[in-house]
Amino acid sequence: MGQIQRKALFLPFMQIPSGHHHVADTLMAELRRCNMELSCNKVDLLSYSYGWMEKLISSIYLTWIKKLPSTYNWLYYQAAYKKTSQHNRNFLYEMLFIYFFKQLVKEKKPNILFCTHALPSHIASVLKQKKQLDSIVVNIYTDFFVNRVWGLEGVDFHFVPSIQVKEYLLKKGIQGSNIFVTGIPVNSVFLEQGAQRRHHPKPSILVTGGNLGIGTMEKYLTNTSGSVHFYVLCGKNQTLYRRLSNQHNSHITPFPYLSCRKKMNDLYDRVDAVLTKPGGVTISECLIKRKPIFVCNPLPGQEKINVEQLKQLGVIMPVNVEEQSFEQKIIQFFNDRQQQTIYQQKMEEYHQNLECQSLSKIIEGLLERIH
Repeated sequence: MGQIQRKALFLPFMQIPSGHHHVADTLMAELRRCNMELSCNKVDLLSYSYGWMEKLISSIYLTWIKKLPSTYNWLYYQAAYKKTSQHNRNFLYEMLFIYFFKQLVKEKKPNILFCTHALPSHIASVLKQKKQLDSIVVNIYTDFFVNRVWGLEGVDFHFVPSIQVKEYLLKKGIQGSNIFVTGIPVNSVFLEQGAQRRHHPKPSILVTGGNLGIGTMEKYLTNTSGSVHFYVLCGKNQTLYRRLSNQHNSHITPFPYLSCRKKMNDLYDRVDAVLTKPGGVTISECLIKRKPIFVCNPLPGQEKINVEQLKQLGVIMPVNVEEQSFEQKIIQFFNDRQQQTIYQQKMEEYHQNLECQSLSKIIEGLLERIH
């Protein structure tokens, strides 16, 4: 008789194309690429539990961030980040999701759970402590900090983005052997280093603002002096792409949405640095590519906290694109050898703290523990 195939269940939350989904998709692709005998399923717990209500909740969430960013930022900080020493039970989440979580596990029968969002991790942690969940549970953190919704007790393993987060978990009593400093997982294509681009007289910067494009930054880029060449990822904002294309601006090269990761990797290899919002996945891609990172326009909540954590690591340089001097700050970096050296040292420290083993090898080791 053949060996029974092992099953993995990936648990993001909500259908918004966020880092939770990107990381889950990345790990699933990596496991398939390595021909690992593992059946993979990805399930959004909110849609599974409440069906059509997910779209309504997602819409309210996005509108809230856009229309009332300061209130979202305050509430996120109060509810999820302030006093992170208190990883208390959240009985509202449990009441809303624990029944459906049990039902999902009974239906899928996973040997291993990968939680890429705090809420499924919280529910898994509660069930593990009650001995009502047999699956191995792995937390995969998609920001550069641990909010207090994440489940810790009962969780078997932790894939963390930085040595800072490992140190935080060690203080919480997590065994060091159960923590892997993987960085936020990115597609393996970004591990490939392309040919060095030929030298240009002025710095070239890749501008990326997430899937929906960088419309709010357009006026600041078009008012720059031309001392920096900006390659602008317009995402799914086709209007912005057409408008920038029609301007024929000599120092701005727009790109439409790039679904091909190889093309995205080639673009990273072409530029000198990246100007981006501080979303976990994009930052992680830049770190893997060892590109200098200028960050701007953080969204309220997670991204603002990411900025603070990444500044402590010394691997980002915040800029305010609403100030005319933002272009000068970029030029100044490329004219200052000492500043570049210090930055590269911080980047090297970040890489030295990452696991030597590939993600697939680490997961293979975890699966060996499944009987």
